[in-house]
Amino acid sequence: MIEIKNFTFDNRRLMDIAHKIRHTVFVIGQNCPADLEYEFEEESTHFLIFNNDKPIATARYRETTKGYKLERFAVINSERGKGYGMIILNAILEHLEKEEKIKYLHAQQQVTEFYEKVGFKKKGNLFEEAGIMHYKMIYKQ
Repeated sequence: MIEIKNFTFDNRRLMDIAHKIRHTVFVIGQNCPADLEYEFEEESTHFLIFNNDKPIATARYRETTKGYKLERFAVINSERGKGYGMIILNAILEHLEKEEKIKYLHAQQQVTEFYEKVGFKKKGNLFEEAGIMHYKMIYKQ
């Protein structure tokens, strides 16, 4: 059974689970600097997907001066390609559905098509962030 939980930084148990997934995917898997990976945690709303109580994926969003930034989308390697990324993305968009501010993200170059499927559009040029090439993408409802 699939369960989606959203929570804040104060929920240490769920934060630890999200951090383990992100550490594996980003810090180990993509060599992202740990200090960049864990910034803005306290001001973010976090999401986790569980399948039969097993943590599968995580992501978060936070309010910035530019709108709502969706970020830190991570699915454990053994569960990629099964739709969990889309499930968590849709859960965040649904959570923000009534918000008027812009929803945007910095998508790694190789996954821009994934975000385009739900209505994100590239804005601007390719740029480097944490040693990885990204595009800024804006959600068009």
